[in-house]
Amino acid sequence: MSHFVIGDIQGCYPTLKALLRQINFQPSTDTLWCAGDLINRGKHNVDTLKFLMDLPRTRIVLGNHDLHFMAIASQVSKLHKGDTVADLLDHPDLTLFVDWLAEQPIMVCDDVHDVIMVHAGLPAIWSLEEARLQAKAIEQALAGHHRTAFLKNMYGNQPSIWRKDLTTDDRLRLATNFFTRMRYYQADGSLELTHKSDLAPPGFEPWFLHRHPSLSRYTIVFGHWAALGTVQRANLFGLDSGCIWGRQLTALRLEDKRIFSQANQEG
Repeated sequence: MSHFVIGDIQGCYPTLKALLRQINFQPSTDTLWCAGDLINRGKHNVDTLKFLMDLPRTRIVLGNHDLHFMAIASQVSKLHKGDTVADLLDHPDLTLFVDWLAEQPIMVCDDVHDVIMVHAGLPAIWSLEEARLQAKAIEQALAGHHRTAFLKNMYGNQPSIWRKDLTTDDRLRLATNFFTRMRYYQADGSLELTHKSDLAPPGFEPWFLHRHPSLSRYTIVFGHWAALGTVQRANLFGLDSGCIWGRQLTALRLEDKRIFSQANQEG
C-alpha cells in the first residue's frame, strides 16, 4: 500500500497512464496524490479528470490552471492563448467537473507521513496554523455560494505584500497567489509573479529557500515550476518536470522518497 505524489499532469493522460504502469500503481490499495494543474495545455483533459474522479483513493490540491478553468466555466474569465479546455467546456458533465474540482483542497497536510502538498508554495511568514487558516478560507469560498465572486476576484498580481489589515478580497487573492502561483519571494512577505525562469529577479529568491519554523518537521511537495525541473532538497520535492513541454511526468513515492519519471507520451 503505497502513496505516490505526481506533478503537473495538465491533461497529459497517455503519459499519466504510462507513469502509473511504470510504478505498478494499484488503485485498490495505493493512493495517488496530485500536486495541482490537473488540466489545461494538454489534449486529454476529460480523460484525466474522469480517471481521477473514479479513483477510490486520491489526495489532490488545486493549481492555477484548475482555478482558471473553473473561472472560464463560471463565465467570469475568457480563454487565454494556449488554453486547451474546450473538451471540458463542451462536455455534458461540465458542471460535475467544476463541482468536483471545487471540493478539492488548496493544501494537504498529512501528519502520518509528515508531508505538506501545495501547488506552488508556502510563504515563510506563515506558520502552519496560518497556512491552514488561509487555505480553509479559499476552500470555503470555492465550495460555497460565493464561488463565482471568488473566481472573478482572484485574478491580479496586487496586493503583493502580506499584511494583517488586507481586505477580504485582497487577502483571498494574495493567499491564492501564494498557494498556486508563487515562485520568487522576499522575506518580508513580498511576492514577485512575473518571472518564471530559474534566474531570480533582483532582491528575490526561490520561495523554498526559507520556511517558517513550524514547518520544519514536514517534507513539502509542490509543482508549478517547470523551468526548474525536478527539485530534490532536504525535506522538499518539486515535481513539475515539464511534461506538457515535451519532457517528463514525475512521481514521488512517499514511503521511501524514490523518484520515478516517465517521458512524454503525448505524440
